[in-house]
Amino acid sequence: MCTMSSIWGLLGQPLKQWGLIPRSALIIGIHTGSQVEKRKQSITYEHGSRSIDFGFLPIPEHLRYTQDRNAPLRFSITRNAAFGICTTFVVANLYYSQPLLIQLSLYFNVSYEEISRCELSLPLLELLIPPAFADTLNSQSADAPTSGACFFHDDVLMTMLITQQLCSVTKSAHVFEGLSFVVGMTSVAPQILTPLAADLAPENRRASAISIIFAGLLFGILIARVLSGIVAEFSTWRIIYYIDVGLLAAVLVILYFVVPEYPAKNKGLTYLHILKSMAKLATTEPILIQASLITMGSNACYMNFWVTLTFILGGSPYHYSTLVIGLFGLIGMSGVSMGPILGRGIDRLVTWYAILIPTFAMAIFWAIQTAAAGVNISAIVIVCIGLDLCDAMQQVSLSTAVFSISESARGRLNAVLILSNFTGQFIGTAAATKVYLEHGWRASAVLGLACAVFQLLILFFRGPHCERYTWVGFQGGWKWKKVQNEDQKEKKDSQKLEN
Repeated sequence: MCTMSSIWGLLGQPLKQWGLIPRSALIIGIHTGSQVEKRKQSITYEHGSRSIDFGFLPIPEHLRYTQDRNAPLRFSITRNAAFGICTTFVVANLYYSQPLLIQLSLYFNVSYEEISRCELSLPLLELLIPPAFADTLNSQSADAPTSGACFFHDDVLMTMLITQQLCSVTKSAHVFEGLSFVVGMTSVAPQILTPLAADLAPENRRASAISIIFAGLLFGILIARVLSGIVAEFSTWRIIYYIDVGLLAAVLVILYFVVPEYPAKNKGLTYLHILKSMAKLATTEPILIQASLITMGSNACYMNFWVTLTFILGGSPYHYSTLVIGLFGLIGMSGVSMGPILGRGIDRLVTWYAILIPTFAMAIFWAIQTAAAGVNISAIVIVCIGLDLCDAMQQVSLSTAVFSISESARGRLNAVLILSNFTGQFIGTAAATKVYLEHGWRASAVLGLACAVFQLLILFFRGPHCERYTWVGFQGGWKWKKVQNEDQKEKKDSQKLEN
């Protein structure tokens, strides 16, 4: 990373002036605040738009932003689906090792606890790198339209190089853990695509658009299990990382054809200012704090289930193979696939109720897991479908609530939410692994149930119609369906937010 940054420091200025910086690749990569500042000062546009990408590829005419284009770019279902697909395979990059934990522990001759650190390193890294990229990318000068995918592709190449090392070089558990850590550093699609989709989608379709991105995110976690389980059963586990290189290349091509240039929302906003603004939002916005705490508990539950599932299915009384363990991802995908359909219902519900329903259902499914996960496989199947469905619906509802706070700060709001996401994953992975190895499957299920109850308690601190800055209490009655002028009220309130 340091080497790539140094090279960029020497070559970045002329490359930017010559139009060699692609729109699409930053979806896979991240960069420091100082680099963003340097880019901001040197990118030039002719008539508000560039005409080439990568220095030689013409930018499709319909994706270019021009100053005389008054109508917003149409956010079609095709573009929305492409965003979701790209999120799927970037996120999958993080989770191929999950169903391979038993096989990896045997290959590297280490304990389950040691090999589980590979899963632990991924959410830990996301905590160390603030993901407020969307607002950074939308903070260019007035004449510099940009998008969530606009700068350069060194991190894409870096990710591919890392995956190649994972396939062909790694012979040490410690090296594997370190490489997994760096893979997490370059896989940040949700941080950019989620707020970008919220910006592009019409207000009455925002929850539906976000639900497709979140479905893609959850599909990525699950499809990684399926692919790696199948490949490892019939070949060496290393092959999955070769496949991943090809998938990432395909993602880059798709992004080139679907990600539009987008006008700046936060002109002159520096990365340092964004971080300060994130800290302010995270301590002064009750809705954001409530949503972040619920997100933290939800993701702790989610990682608890999927990390311990490998050990439960591989041990007594099931003794399933790596293939069968991986195929359980298909069961989870059936639950996730209902998320975009439910997104339309979320658009009609007061968001508090849209959060309450999946959170309460989540507690019920964890009660089933506590009672019968190690007794009958049907209990695990039911819980697998239910938890993935609830998680998809809950995350979309929470994002909808948070994005209503401010239009201009959606990238920062999303960043705080994602930090909570990975905090929960970090806690869930670490705690669930330790509890399972020391006390068994039922104790880890009780831990998941406790996290679900915690989410309900946090939700009931604020009622469904509390004012924006009400911290605790119930206001405005109990009506459950949105009224037509509510969206307009939310938009008016969002304009009062100070950066």
